[in-house]
Amino acid sequence: MRILFQTADTVNQDAWLRDLRSAMPHAEIRVWQSGDTAPADYAIVWKPPVEMLQGHPELKAVFNLGAGVDAILQLNVVPDNLPLIRIDDGGMAEQMAEFATHAVLRYYRRLDEYEQLSRRGEWKPLPPFERSDFGIGVLGLGVLGQRITESLQHFGFQVSGWSRSPKTLPGVKAYAGTEQLNQFLQGARVLICMLPLTPDTAGILNRETLSQLPRGAYLVNLARGGHLVEADLPPLLESGQIAGATLDVFQEEPLPPQHPFWQDPRIAITPHISALTVRSEAARQIAEKIVALDRGERVVGLVDRNKGY
Repeated sequence: MRILFQTADTVNQDAWLRDLRSAMPHAEIRVWQSGDTAPADYAIVWKPPVEMLQGHPELKAVFNLGAGVDAILQLNVVPDNLPLIRIDDGGMAEQMAEFATHAVLRYYRRLDEYEQLSRRGEWKPLPPFERSDFGIGVLGLGVLGQRITESLQHFGFQVSGWSRSPKTLPGVKAYAGTEQLNQFLQGARVLICMLPLTPDTAGILNRETLSQLPRGAYLVNLARGGHLVEADLPPLLESGQIAGATLDVFQEEPLPPQHPFWQDPRIAITPHISALTVRSEAARQIAEKIVALDRGERVVGLVDRNKGY
């Protein structure tokens, strides 16, 4: 079996090769170089150049080194007739659940406010929030979103979820479709965005939608920076409609030093680290999927180009 490998993340290239070769010891894995037109069966890529995939019509499938495929779809480098397969989880679900749960608990226990008080030397107990009045809304119910709902239910929160098409999840009040979006938002004291980034979801976190949340709601965006209309957030914070936000993703990354979000104590910023692909898990998953494809079996993670995920 011949596999072409390419990643824009050159810092971790050797580590990826080590894990992929460990998971597929009998495969011939080579790093693609410009001008490489030698035959290959599969390609494993992250943000590949156009030349790479257009020069290999014999490929059976392309594997994207990540769960999100918005970047590779925007590059428009994978021919329409070539299957594109994403990582289902890659060890990210547990990390994402940890991060989201921490963000919710920090707001629920008012720890950001206590931190500001402590910096001013103020001893001031704050009235606790009522759990019964603290609904959590998860926007996007894929593998990662579902794992977050499970984690939050463990702490006794009322959890609802919204997805493009109807889904049934234990203990979760599920909403679906554009016609139910506002109803979903109106019950979310904390809104956690876990949507894939598509033309339909770009800019979905905007002045209009965030104004549907209960006053004093909290925003957590762990999906993609393109979901949030960044200019709409500061006025909502100033008016008190949004109490604060935890943002792990941004329209421009790294976040520029002059960006106003850095100066707002109500916004917690992390550098796109809420969940990182575990290389060994991703390599194992790719190896298993290649075996299944060679047997003529269907695999999970096949990207629907029309949906964008």
